[in-house]
Amino acid sequence: MIALVSAAHSGVPRPRTAPELSDAALFVMAVVGVFLARRALRARFAKNRQRPQD
Repeated sequence: MIALVSAAHSGVPRPRTAPELSDAALFVMAVVGVFLARRALRARFAKNRQRPQD
């Protein structure tokens, strides 16, 4: 148990030379979220336009 806790982090930060894989994954998820939200809103407002107004 002690070996697992002590090996989790050395305490010395590494210099960042490039974006991490998690950064790219977060960006892709944000793009997909915006795409899905826009598609849902377009469908919602298109449905309102198709109904005849009395």
